[in-house]
Amino acid sequence: SPMSRTRLTTLVSLVGFLLLSVATPPLAVAGDDFELVYFPHEDTGSTFSNDWGDTRPGGRRHMGTDIMAEKHSAVVAVADGFITAMKHSPRSGYHVRIEHQDGWESWYMHLNNDNFGTDDGAAGDEGAFPPGLAVGTFVSAGTVVGYVGDSGNAEGGSSHTHFELHNGRQAVNPYPYLADAYERWIRVMDLADVLR
Repeated sequence: SPMSRTRLTTLVSLVGFLLLSVATPPLAVAGDDFELVYFPHEDTGSTFSNDWGDTRPGGRRHMGTDIMAEKHSAVVAVADGFITAMKHSPRSGYHVRIEHQDGWESWYMHLNNDNFGTDDGAAGDEGAFPPGLAVGTFVSAGTVVGYVGDSGNAEGGSSHTHFELHNGRQAVNPYPYLADAYERWIRVMDLADVLR
């Protein structure tokens, strides 16, 4: 009957909406209102892909982009801002958070915890952060804020930086921003090679 079809259509639409909302992390599309002045790594061999929303143990979703790079290579501020956190936790490992303009934040996780040439996990803050960096410090874009590692739940895996962008405390897919910054960075590096 027409009434049954209407109820069935409504039920199917509701189920589809619920499945989509569970399967898709919030704010998965980037806007044009923030620019990464610098790519987060100085290692030109860094690689990354759009792993936003991938499943993780415990039913979690990946709310950032993993940027693979050589251990101990520099991690830099993507834009001007103030350091709002320098911490260590079991899951994120050593990490730093920077507050930028207009409610934007960049997060850099799994920073180094190893003494050079080892996987000993014994380097502490000195292995993760450069000297002189502290909460409240203003950093210019391109300032070294940490070193690539495998701390936290990345221990034993490939060295990388889990990079997140937040706007108004809401996670935003950083991949389009990273891809744009990386493309500009490679063009600059190519130009520098030509000028040598």
